[in-house]
Amino acid sequence: MSYNTKLADRIRETFEHLPDVEEKEMFRGVCFMVNGKMCVCVSGNEMLCRIGADAVEAALENNYVRQMVSNGRPMKDYIYVSEEGFHNQREFDRWIKLALDFNPKAKASKKKK
Repeated sequence: MSYNTKLADRIRETFEHLPDVEEKEMFRGVCFMVNGKMCVCVSGNEMLCRIGADAVEAALENNYVRQMVSNGRPMKDYIYVSEEGFHNQREFDRWIKLALDFNPKAKASKKKK
């Protein structure tokens, strides 16, 4: 599994003040679960952010953002942000804030038995 460990460390440091953060390996990288829900992941050199369908529409206007597609279906709440989209701290903070703001509204995945 090859992913940008520096980006993962950057996210880990940003989330260290939050009370309920768990890391899980998935999407060819590492995902940061906040309150039991997927929030931000590192996949390769990209950041996968769960920001909600309304925010996705606006985000897709950026050349460095693409919608997540799974099994040929667009995932309405998720985007991938390429390195160009978070190279400075202001842009990085913007994506993290969008993901954290959406997290309380996001549905948790069903637990596997």
